[in-house]
Amino acid sequence: MKFPPNLDSVDLRILDALQTDAGLSSAELAERVGSSSASCWRRIKNLEAAGILGPAVRLLNHEAIGRKVNVLCNIRVRSHMREVRAAFEAFVRERAEIMECYSMSGEWDYLIRVVAADVEDYERFLMRVLLEHPSVGGASSHFALSLTKYTTRLPIS
Repeated sequence: MKFPPNLDSVDLRILDALQTDAGLSSAELAERVGSSSASCWRRIKNLEAAGILGPAVRLLNHEAIGRKVNVLCNIRVRSHMREVRAAFEAFVRERAEIMECYSMSGEWDYLIRVVAADVEDYERFLMRVLLEHPSVGGASSHFALSLTKYTTRLPIS
């Protein structure tokens, strides 16, 4: 895999370590990657400034907070005009239950991932919110039965 030429092996080890635990102190990170604490701090600031590192967040257990249903939903918009697509994308950004949204090639225009408390909660969202939006022409929902793999960690090797 080719990385930007300005990333060296220490930068790559920092990126890999932070994907596992973004809460590491500079000293802990330095020990893991074989560098000094000050050097790690400077490198992190440079990686942030370059747009390679985004904000540090904590991942929540969706089941523990009552969001037990994961739905993948294909969306067809009513028109492919720029204004219609922009309206749909603005709507998606506003809705907290929509976790991800991808513009797609093929038969469907978008794929969204929605989390809901239960099937009834999803049905309310689908029937009263999503399908009522003027940009949406149709939807096809697929309920996840179980989770085989979920990661936010990108390969760094």
